[in-house]
Amino acid sequence: MTVPDTLVGISPGVWELPRTYKHGMRVPARLYGTRELVHDFDAGVFEQITNVASLPGIVKYALCMPDGHWGYGFPIGGVAAFDPDHGVISPGGIGFDINCGMRLVSTNLTYDEVKPVLEKLVDRLFERIPAGVGSTGFVKLTPDEFLTVSREGARWCLKNGYAVADDLDRTEEEGCMKGADPAKVSQKAVQRGYNQIGTLGSGNHYLEIQVARQENVYDQELAGAFGITRPDQIVVMYHCGSRGFGHQIATDYLHVLLSVMEREYGINIIDKELACAPFKSPEGQDYFSAMKCAVNMSFANRQVILHRIREVFSEIFRRSPEDLGIRQIYDVTHNTAKLEEHSIDGRAKQLLVHRKGSTRAFGPGMGDLPEDYRKTGQPVIIGGSMETGSYLLAGVKGGAGTFYSTAHGSGRTMSRHSARKMYQGKSLLKDMKGRGIYVRTVSYKGLAEEAGGAYKNIDDVVKATELAGISKRVARFVPIGNIKG
Repeated sequence: MTVPDTLVGISPGVWELPRTYKHGMRVPARLYGTRELVHDFDAGVFEQITNVASLPGIVKYALCMPDGHWGYGFPIGGVAAFDPDHGVISPGGIGFDINCGMRLVSTNLTYDEVKPVLEKLVDRLFERIPAGVGSTGFVKLTPDEFLTVSREGARWCLKNGYAVADDLDRTEEEGCMKGADPAKVSQKAVQRGYNQIGTLGSGNHYLEIQVARQENVYDQELAGAFGITRPDQIVVMYHCGSRGFGHQIATDYLHVLLSVMEREYGINIIDKELACAPFKSPEGQDYFSAMKCAVNMSFANRQVILHRIREVFSEIFRRSPEDLGIRQIYDVTHNTAKLEEHSIDGRAKQLLVHRKGSTRAFGPGMGDLPEDYRKTGQPVIIGGSMETGSYLLAGVKGGAGTFYSTAHGSGRTMSRHSARKMYQGKSLLKDMKGRGIYVRTVSYKGLAEEAGGAYKNIDDVVKATELAGISKRVARFVPIGNIKG
């Protein structure tokens, strides 16, 4: 597409649209990526990120990461920070799949050890970890018990035998956002979510067995600190969120905020998908409390899946999880709003940071990191398409310009409808198997939607984050087995 004439390069990998680009912009919009990536952004990215720049209380810039593409309200890859005293909270800046996130798990197994049993391993994982629309998990809860999970997150899993303490230490927020209030969640949301703990869902959610080839380790010291210590090491990466529970919470509060935004608070917005309310208003606080419930449910969901992974690997290899070296590297969120302290014009300031399809990437020495990662910076997990590969990165000290945020994945270049017209699921499955990637899927149609050609080049996206100085490559992982909804 033709990029706006007023887009200018600020520094390597950083581009800016000034406030004069569109009436109502309160701050400039900044876009991250190489010239090629930014010029390939769809028109919706420029439209949406400049709309975000018009929201009340926004601080410094509206930001879009290198994997950016059109979304609901914010572009996917959008980041915005708001003054909590004068700014807003917006569900469109968080997303419907609240705390859609990534978890990366290391093992001490090598490719040669896994290859003979790969299909058996993937088949067993496919049986034990339900995927697809409407899938339900093996953890049977009453609605009231589920609300306890939404308040306690991964801590509930630890108390009930689905976690070890180390898992929580290596999870963002230690697996539980404080202040979750189940009273702010609708019964419809509970009914949609209470039986979905331990499930992947559909769309771009997946679980993948991957190999860390020696030639794909870019920083040996950081890789070792994160647990990547041997050639051809096997890791497991997966991507899922809060399922129907988070979707319904977002839907409920979009209606609430639309109904009060102008009438009660005099807020006029360019796009109704950016429905919002003052963060400190009753409605804003209710949504924030309900959002935290979905965040915690999602942490619990990914934790139960890890429990299943440990079971399956132990059964196949007839060794304990400890003997197999199954250890969580990190769990990071994508779709959240969080109160964080950042330096603004040389002064520490608490901000409400919205990350929509963007990953937190705290640098070395920052608070809220586990002791293991204080010196290294935060592990950052960026998933690619099922045909290409994924990355482990690290947060860097220079990430302040994005409120220590970076990309979250490849980013789509093609709609799901277009992908279904271009690719055939059965043919794709056969082709991938011929290339050494064994896949189990609930839906051939869903598989076609996730073809590698429907996504940006993950290598280009990750290199762009380094170019812009917002994260650092540690290792690249190659897929060998995948389960998809």
